[in-house]
Amino acid sequence: MNLATRATAPELMDDLTLASDELRQNLDELETINTWLGGYRPVLAALVRLRPRFPAGRPLRLADLGSGGGDTLRHVAAWARRLGVPVALTGIDANEFMLTYARAKSQRYPEISYRQVDIFSPEFVAQPYDVLTASLFCHHFTDAELVNLLHRWHRQAQVAVVINDLHRHPLAYYSIKYLTRLLGGSRLVQHDAPLSVARAFSRADWVRLLARAGITRYELRWCWAFRWQVVIYAAAEAV
Repeated sequence: MNLATRATAPELMDDLTLASDELRQNLDELETINTWLGGYRPVLAALVRLRPRFPAGRPLRLADLGSGGGDTLRHVAAWARRLGVPVALTGIDANEFMLTYARAKSQRYPEISYRQVDIFSPEFVAQPYDVLTASLFCHHFTDAELVNLLHRWHRQAQVAVVINDLHRHPLAYYSIKYLTRLLGGSRLVQHDAPLSVARAFSRADWVRLLARAGITRYELRWCWAFRWQVVIYAAAEAV
């Protein structure tokens, strides 16, 4: 596998009509992998740093884009409960099967709601949110699409955009490729997990994409295991 540039082959999960027990198993597997490899820390650590900027007198309005099985939102909700932070959390996804799955898994969290919305639509862009999060979501888009999205999100978020995505690196690629095979993962996870790494980002990719989107106020940090944490501050905010 040539990892010099981002791969463009589609993932199986990019099929928005996908709805099966196999997809349900894949979502369970992804939550397990993220738990083992600290995949929620980039978002939670960013929220800790952003907390002084949270609005006073009302719940924090946070939307998770491409929310999938809702696992990131459940971790955010648990974090907010521990710290006494009032939140109104929304999961945004285009796949109704995933939204149904996420709602069933999130019944203990009334602060979380889910919506089927096209993130490119005027309807979504008009929605006010304090924080937009995107976990393992950005690598599903081409560079051109992502530049457009970053520009939009930067204008929409009133506090910050928090991105948690993979580092395209040979060790990350081959580790997840053979780990999912060794553990007997589903066909979906064995196909998509290494491809996700191949479609992901280097530091230089992020610097270039953010510059193309006209974004200058951001933090870019590498996190274990092979994750990038990108915090983009709202246009009216100062770092």
